[in-house]
Amino acid sequence: MQSLFVLDRRLGSWITGPVQRWRRRPEGSTWGDFGPDDVLGRLTTMGPEQVLRGIAEVRDGVAFSLSLPLDLPGGTSLNANRMPPVVRPTLRAGAVNFHCAMSRAVPGADDLVCDDLVVLHTQYSTQWDAFGHAGAFFDADGDGVAEPVYYNGWRAGIEVRGPAADQTGLAGIGSLGDVSGAEDGRASTSHAGPVDISHMAGHGVQGRGVLVDLAAHLGPGRTRVGWAELEAVLAADGVLVEPGDVVVLHTGFATALLACGGTPTRAVLDSGAVLDGADPELRAWVRDSGIAALAADNYAVEAFPPGRALDQEPALPLHRLCLFELGVHLGELWHVGPLADHLRAQGRSRFLLTAPPLRLPGATGSPVTPIATV
Repeated sequence: MQSLFVLDRRLGSWITGPVQRWRRRPEGSTWGDFGPDDVLGRLTTMGPEQVLRGIAEVRDGVAFSLSLPLDLPGGTSLNANRMPPVVRPTLRAGAVNFHCAMSRAVPGADDLVCDDLVVLHTQYSTQWDAFGHAGAFFDADGDGVAEPVYYNGWRAGIEVRGPAADQTGLAGIGSLGDVSGAEDGRASTSHAGPVDISHMAGHGVQGRGVLVDLAAHLGPGRTRVGWAELEAVLAADGVLVEPGDVVVLHTGFATALLACGGTPTRAVLDSGAVLDGADPELRAWVRDSGIAALAADNYAVEAFPPGRALDQEPALPLHRLCLFELGVHLGELWHVGPLADHLRAQGRSRFLLTAPPLRLPGATGSPVTPIATV
């Protein structure tokens, strides 16, 4: 597969030049199907026709925000390495820029201003996963040696760059003690390049969403959902999923999390349905359905930790399939409950979804405030 992107590290940007990036792709993957240098995956199928299909589902003119407050779930209850946002004032004319008199900077002004900065773990709360969030050790060269690669064969250490595993001083919130170069954008230590979230944002995310109400059929308990269970729910509610749709799963997890007010209990953390990513029939449905993206109101969409011993296999098999093989973005911790109630009351499952991530170059995920319009 020929690539048009080569990173010139002296320039720190993408330049044109031929390079053989991969000779073999994972079986059943979409690598190369959308072009040799594709960075969008199945998002490519969300074009004008899909936007119009979404608009056709707007009947009531009611909009639902599908985002949790970004300081939830609270603490490090879901992931010890992801922390709530840190919000602090900036400075203006040497003073704290909060309740700040503009006259400090502009003599004679009578304005009162506030400005702030945020330290944000991009996948702490309601989020999209970029393709760079999950790669694999895969023999893309066909030489018998597996190398670290991401969707469409983009290479770790070449197009997708970051510190080595032992360079801990360049990673984590503690590394922010040194932000030299921040003034001109040189303080970042990683950049996911062609598999970062900015490509999704640049394309835009708008089209037809399809809600699958697992909670209404399976209840609030923790249930592993394979293809048999999913198929039964789809049939019971008459839900039709077509290529280019964004499937949104309602499990009730985010609603329960919101009710905890930032201090989730163990019972809540262990509640709600999760997809069984180890089920080959479920993975086949995701592959064959042609969906453009998959989101859920739970953590990880699929069961994690896997709850079983692994033998040279992914801990997150659905992440492997979607982000690495198919180019299907995953959304997590969406607040779907009120939308699900509205649609169920009307016997509907489809809506217009508008859900662009932050256009943040380099990032492997992003907060999102999805809007469902019905």
